[in-house]
Amino acid sequence: MKKVLVIVNISKDESLSLAEKIDRFLKNQGIETVLYDFDGFAGEVSFSGYDLVITLGGDGTVLFAARNAVPEEIPVFPVNLGQFGFIASVQPEAWQPTLEACLKNQVVSEERSLLLLKVFRKSECVYSSLGLNDAVIFGRPGASTISLDVQYDKLPLCKLKSDGVIIATPTGSTAYSAAAGGPILSPTLNAFVFTPLNAFSLSSRPIVLGMEGKIEITVGKSRTKYYFVSVDGQEAFSLNVDDRIEVTQFDKKVKLLCATEEQFYSALRSKLNWSGGPYA
Repeated sequence: MKKVLVIVNISKDESLSLAEKIDRFLKNQGIETVLYDFDGFAGEVSFSGYDLVITLGGDGTVLFAARNAVPEEIPVFPVNLGQFGFIASVQPEAWQPTLEACLKNQVVSEERSLLLLKVFRKSECVYSSLGLNDAVIFGRPGASTISLDVQYDKLPLCKLKSDGVIIATPTGSTAYSAAAGGPILSPTLNAFVFTPLNAFSLSSRPIVLGMEGKIEITVGKSRTKYYFVSVDGQEAFSLNVDDRIEVTQFDKKVKLLCATEEQFYSALRSKLNWSGGPYA
């Protein structure tokens, strides 16, 4: 390992001091380090030339790193300085021994699927983005029902009237989709969760769809003039009527170091109280 990128979430008080410690540790190992200040709103950047990305923040920092690391096939070492830590699995007090084990290739890892979203306007792709968590299509903020024509693998799925829809990866199934009533998936599954938001029809329930298929959504006319799509909570992209959104599985997976199914289910019990009661 020759060069490491350390992403420092500057909204976390302890992030900078921890970054300085990691910087000294890696330089003592003869490894070049670069610190990148992340304010929660940074766009796409090039991660080319790095052997490892270390994130110092919460799950949002990992989402940013994953989108940019996966095209270069760079593993992500996520140190949790946030509240939940479903994705950021390395606890701050354990960063040094865990990183030492990482440099010796002695840590486990897990590959996670990403979604690829593209927006087509009159056959031209006008927007594309990668997401580790989810894509959300919605109308103007507030009560604003929109119309969406949905197909899965060229087969009609539904004509949805709702406040919008969430398309989540297994990793993102514990986030916004779960809050909206969607199921939680094991992160190693190869599936999308399609979760309507406040659908007009009571029969419009969340559905799990295989990632090998393509989800296509066409924006229909409704009372609002404002439609948007947001991927992983990034800045929303404005949509027009008749725009077609395609969601597929990205052809590469991101490698999250120290992520295990045991850690995932432990987070379910401790963070979401999923166990339902005392756990022996």
